[in-house]
Amino acid sequence: MAINDLKYLAALTIPITAAIGIIIQGPWSYFTPIYAFVVIPILEILIPQQNIKFTNEELGIKPIQRIFDWMLYLNIPIVYGLLIFNLTTITSSHLMTYEVIGLVLSMGVVLSVNGINVAHELGHRQSTNERFLGKFLLLPALYMHFYIEHNFGHHLHVATKEDPATAKYNQSIYSFWFTSVFKQYINAWRIQIKLLKNQGNGFVNIKNDMFWFLIIQALFLFSIHSFYGKIGLFVAIISAIVGFLLLETVNYIEHYGLLRLKTPSGRYERVREIHSWNSNHVIGRIVLYELTRHSDHHFKSSKKYQVLECHENSPQMPFGYPTSVVLSLVPPLWFKIMNKHIPKEMINAKV
Repeated sequence: MAINDLKYLAALTIPITAAIGIIIQGPWSYFTPIYAFVVIPILEILIPQQNIKFTNEELGIKPIQRIFDWMLYLNIPIVYGLLIFNLTTITSSHLMTYEVIGLVLSMGVVLSVNGINVAHELGHRQSTNERFLGKFLLLPALYMHFYIEHNFGHHLHVATKEDPATAKYNQSIYSFWFTSVFKQYINAWRIQIKLLKNQGNGFVNIKNDMFWFLIIQALFLFSIHSFYGKIGLFVAIISAIVGFLLLETVNYIEHYGLLRLKTPSGRYERVREIHSWNSNHVIGRIVLYELTRHSDHHFKSSKKYQVLECHENSPQMPFGYPTSVVLSLVPPLWFKIMNKHIPKEMINAKV
């Protein structure tokens, strides 16, 4: 293991800023969103992009080095510990309204970056235990159905009109939030029913994960209400909403306007490196566990985060993911920047 491999510990700067905000409070309550969407974008502008290729030896060794897995697992106690710390502080302290809002926003960022994002990586693993840990990290964001829809829906239909997680050309982020959140949940149920049917099982079955997700999330909220009352329950729900809306914003920028064309047979072309936006901006890459190498992830979803690479023919984002998230919140500005980078054949495609 090289000392450089420990760079992914930088992802923990997100929960560290949240912890600082909880402890100091006041304006520091907003430390996490300011760090994530002001400080990091500035750093990404100042630091040159990197596109270093791995050697064959590295591609053979890095996937089996356990240090990369443990850096993911470390997020589990951190996310849950921070959630408890945040709920305890808000419900037992006399905070100003603006402080509560800041702490809720900060917790939402943590649930997205260190929760859902890490869950996404673990959800693609072959190990049942790692997939379980991934679902466990989705729980605080109340987004456990993401595991089913993402793995069995999004990766199959990405960059097509059948995929609610692929933003259409000139679709605003606010429209996308609505369509993606609700359609993905409906799709998750459809996929679950199809999986049960293929296994010869009925709708009411112990293998119906969507039922389990409902029960587990209900018990999670019941437990929070029992310990922290109505205020704690409200804070947990709003934090979860902030978390999964941030996830959906990342979904939005990852595939915005990109489409798979249809072959003469009427079927969609296979998923290639050109169907996801790539970013080589260093800070965002590290903090997000290489999520910004999204083109390679969709090209081969079984690759672990530490060996994801940039393909030369992948569409390149002019800014890093954190900056792009902020830009997407201003649709006219987003369209002006991004539309010119979308291949014309995709814009004019009739699919």
